[in-house]
This record gives sequence, C-alpha cells and structure tokens, in this order.
Amino acid sequence: MAVEQHYLAGLDLAGRRVVVVGGGTVAQRRLPRLVRSGAVVEVVSPEATPSVEAMADAGEIVWHRRVYRAGDLADAWYVLCCTSETAVNAAVAEEAERTRVFCVRADAGSAGSAVTPATGDHDGLLVGVLAGGEHQRSAAIRDGLLDALREGRIADQEREPAGVALVGGGPGDPELITVRGRRLLARADVVVADRLGPRDLLDELAPSVTVIDAAKIPYGRAASQDAINDALVAHAKAGKFVVRLKGGDPYLFGRGFEELIACAKAGVPVTVVPGVTSAFSVPAVAEIPVTHRGVAHEVVVVSGHIGPTDPNTLTDWSALARLGGTIVVMMGVDKLAAIAEVLISGGRDKTTPVAVVQEGTTRSQRILRSTLDRVADDLVEAGIRPPAVTVIGPVADLRTALS
Repeated sequence: MAVEQHYLAGLDLAGRRVVVVGGGTVAQRRLPRLVRSGAVVEVVSPEATPSVEAMADAGEIVWHRRVYRAGDLADAWYVLCCTSETAVNAAVAEEAERTRVFCVRADAGSAGSAVTPATGDHDGLLVGVLAGGEHQRSAAIRDGLLDALREGRIADQEREPAGVALVGGGPGDPELITVRGRRLLARADVVVADRLGPRDLLDELAPSVTVIDAAKIPYGRAASQDAINDALVAHAKAGKFVVRLKGGDPYLFGRGFEELIACAKAGVPVTVVPGVTSAFSVPAVAEIPVTHRGVAHEVVVVSGHIGPTDPNTLTDWSALARLGGTIVVMMGVDKLAAIAEVLISGGRDKTTPVAVVQEGTTRSQRILRSTLDRVADDLVEAGIRPPAVTVIGPVADLRTALS
C-alpha cells in the first residue's frame, strides 16, 4: 500500500493567477472549483471542450487558444498540467519547478510538486482526502465521509437552532429525499410527518425524537391545518428544531407556504428544503416522460382536489381541454370521471392516452393505462385508490417506443 507523504493544505487562490495547461475533459472537471475559489484562471490550449469554451465566453476564465510555451507560468501561484501529451506536461512541470510554482500533473501525480485530493462540499465544509495516489480509494473514502455527514451519521455540530424546516420528502422512496432534507431530518428534535412522506426514514430517527402524525388521509381521519401550524409553532417556541416532513415538494399543493406564513407570524425562523415533486418523478418511474420532443411542448400540473364542476375551482378546465400537451392531475382519483368528461366536451380527443400511477416509487406501485373515455370505468375495475398521479396526453403511451 502506498504511503501518503503529501502535506494537505488549503490554498487561498482568490485573486491569484492560476494556469491550466490543456482544455480537455480533465481541465473541464478541475475548472469549476478553481473558479469558485475566486482564482484568476487562465487556460492555455489550442482546443477546448464545449464546456470550457462556454466558461471562457462567460468570462469565468481566460482562454489562450494556442500551445503552451515557456514563460506562461510567470506570476502564477498554481499550475495544473491537463494535456494528453506527456512531453508537454513534463515541460510545464519543469518550468514550474524552476519558478517555484506548485504544479499538479494529471497524467502522473507523483511527477508533480502537488496533487489534487478527492474533494467534496458539505454545508460549508470542504472535505479532502489523499491516499498516496490510490485515486479510487481516496474517492471512496471521500464519498463515505460525505454520505455520513449528509445523513447525520457524523455530527458536524451539536444541534440545529430552534426553528422549523419545511422539508420536501419526495414521492415516497426514501432514497429520493434530497441530501439536505435527509441531513436536517437526522438533526430533528420533533418531526411532524405526512402520510405521503418517506415513512421508512422515521425508523432511523433516534428514540428521543418526537414524531407527530399529521397524516391527511383521504376519506378518513385528518389533522387540520391549524393544528399542524400550532404544533410547528409550539415546539419551535419551546426551543426545539422541528422538521415538517412533507411528501413531494412543500410548495406544490403541499400547503407549505401556509405553514411558513403561520411560523412567520409567530416569529419562528423557517428553512425551506425543496423536494422531488411526485408530479414529474412518479410518471418518470412509470417510464412516462411528461414532455418529449415532437410530442408535448407543454406540461400543466393541476389539482383535482376540487372537481371541475365545483364553483370553488380556480382552474380553467376549458382552456386545459384545448391544449395538446400533457396534463398531470394530482389528488384527482375520485374526480377523474368528471375531469375526463369536461376535457372531452371541451375538445380533447376521447382516445387521448391516460396513465394513472398509484403509490409511485414505492413497493406498492401500480400502473393503470387507459384512454380518456374509458379511464373512469377502468379505475373502478382495477381498484385504483389514492395517492395516485394521473398523466393525460400522448406521452402516456410512449412506452410503445420501447418495444
């Protein structure tokens, strides 16, 4: 096993000249972090990848469109050799040695005076790992450390300050919650959880965490929104860090902004963590793209909680009927017959493909495929129940292209 002998240090490159020789894929990987560090980055290369060229066009870097020549490292603080030509990289390293500029050789790490560690960011931390040139090992350790930090298995601070985090838990699969959402959930003192959130994650919480069931179960017992707001405020005011774990995204038919308003009125600080919305992710796991080139140029997400004939609806269903793209209906299983009827009467073809995905991304996922004129009867026959996402439009039948 190689012995790591490098001295790991953090360089302040802000405002300092950094030279990158080569504009290929290796340089493309290294440049974003250099730019974020504030370095004045100059790339020397006769050619560059489209991404490197775009960075030059945007003014993020300076690109000298020519081969490397002696003297290019004048006044540089740091240099990276990223070409595919060993002789060029060796020449750059030799100049760097003469001018006392630390140099990374991407093609032969031990031949340079510096090496690039496997790095990653987490909540204001920059984690770097060196493993004596064993790049796969350093990357694996880096990934393990970041995963542990993000999931809360390694605590980088004692606890979150009192307040509320509105966390979008995604469509149900516990692996589809965001990294930040999972980290904050691991730090919670109190969790106010919806039925549609990733329930499996609750089992990972410490025994000391208070879990409040705020399930809004269709056709059954429901916690009122006022009671949920009161619970969030009360526990936060008591000095607790409260995670409001919601299904999908907090702001897509999730009443997240109502909860934020309630907390703001009570003087409780709120962090909003967007989630993977089931409107797009559930169709995706059912092999349904909500848009597709040449098939659907628009997608509309609509709530079916209030039916199209209800005087309280805010949706212009006649306008939706005239669209030719994709309509994604949330919370509309029991209203689907009325929705189909109003769309057909408004001009939508009755043979328009429809897919209904029940409990998408979970072990209980079921998919019903039908047409607009038949879907209401097919729902009853198949026994489809909420929660389900309905996709109306040609994209619902694109699976035929796979066969």
